[in-house]
Amino acid sequence: MSRRGSLVVGWVLAVLVIALFTRLGFWQLARMHEKQALLAASHAVVRDRIAHPLALAANDARATGYDWAAGRGHFIPGPAVLLDNQARDDRTGVRAYRVFQPDARGAPPLLVELGWLPVPGDRTMPKIAAIPGTLRIDGLLSPPPSGGLARAIVTPQADGSLLTITLDLSLLRRALQLPTLAPRVLKLDPAQPIGYARDLDILPNTLPPQRHLGYAVQWFGLALAVLVTALVLTFRTPRQRRPHATP
Repeated sequence: MSRRGSLVVGWVLAVLVIALFTRLGFWQLARMHEKQALLAASHAVVRDRIAHPLALAANDARATGYDWAAGRGHFIPGPAVLLDNQARDDRTGVRAYRVFQPDARGAPPLLVELGWLPVPGDRTMPKIAAIPGTLRIDGLLSPPPSGGLARAIVTPQADGSLLTITLDLSLLRRALQLPTLAPRVLKLDPAQPIGYARDLDILPNTLPPQRHLGYAVQWFGLALAVLVTALVLTFRTPRQRRPHATP
């Protein structure tokens, strides 16, 4: 193949790679802006703490939003839900959930996050104590944590609790044998005197916005490096072959 033909093929490949890296960079920037918007919305709700009825958890129009909610009710007797592969302070554990039934008429049950518990190396799951009686709870209504590409599987444990790697509410509704389950979960106020170690972080186990920015810079840097390499190879003067010496 001639040098010109090699350059054409090289530039086609370079343009394709540059386009791919640039697209990945812009995707990371979009994820950064998306998460910044989510954090801003949740922080405003937590700051103002304007309490809405717990029944708002069932409002499909707010299924992807954040609201502060409070109300009286009771935790339904039944299995706890354990969300696996949850990190806290560089330790691996689970987030524990129980189903709460508000007293308000027509309010569907909803999952309430009780907090985080460590899991030892032998993978023995912690036992989640039942919470009896009627009580008032409050916290942040939010969409269930994203499970990414993880396949939703619910695995019953020896004590009856349900272990899962993503909160697929339709699957959990069937596993819990409930006719309905609100599309949002309640992140229990850390000041409540029940449950375990917890906070109101809406992005646990996911990349923060600044990490997405860092990855975007890396992708754009790689795209620039490919462009520079292609230019150097294009304008480099080819070496002249030295004639063989004759005896």
